[in-house]
Amino acid sequence: MATALFVMTGAAYWTLKDGTRHPTGYWAEEFAAPYSALTGADHDIVVATPGGVIPHVDSMSLRPSMAGGERIALDLEEVLRTAEELRRPIELAAARLADYDAVYYPGGHGPMEDLWKDADSGRLLTAALASGKPLAIVCHAPVAILATRRNGVSPFTGYRMTAYTNDEEDAVGLREKAFWTVEDGLVELGVDFTRGETWKPYTVVDRNLFTGQNPASAGPLAQRILEVLG
Repeated sequence: MATALFVMTGAAYWTLKDGTRHPTGYWAEEFAAPYSALTGADHDIVVATPGGVIPHVDSMSLRPSMAGGERIALDLEEVLRTAEELRRPIELAAARLADYDAVYYPGGHGPMEDLWKDADSGRLLTAALASGKPLAIVCHAPVAILATRRNGVSPFTGYRMTAYTNDEEDAVGLREKAFWTVEDGLVELGVDFTRGETWKPYTVVDRNLFTGQNPASAGPLAQRILEVLG
């Protein structure tokens, strides 16, 4: 039995370039699918957030039209309702990599507000990458690696990876409203950015770094982690 650390956004909004706050948080499927897969295999989960705040779900992600249907939306709600780990997160600053066998970052637009510049997250990511332990990041959460830069250099530079694409941000009408996008930030950092079809599951593995493009990729990403954890 392994223990995975889920590092989650503590933000409930995303500040756009006109100064407005776009309501957001974490995306339900990106927590629920890996949570269900790992706990279903008898692994333990610990949730960590900046300041230890209880993570806020993006209500859009629970709408049947966004979740993929009424039944799926209800199933997601049930996972979130019963996942006690969501209601007792630890402070990200207190998380010790030595206590965990894998690290996972779910997305949603929330990381665009906090994790991209969170120094505690940056240190954890740098240590996780160097450790060889599975490090999985999906959708918008790869912006967290921007906080690993030291003197303009990141250990993630040159890694092959994926994340939420500009095309997908265009599709939801937020690219033109944002200061910057996940894809642009990662490309500027110097990663080897790759993508699959819009909204289709797409995962990439480079050494111990596992990344997924969008919400639909969270489940397949978890399965790849399970292959490593056993």
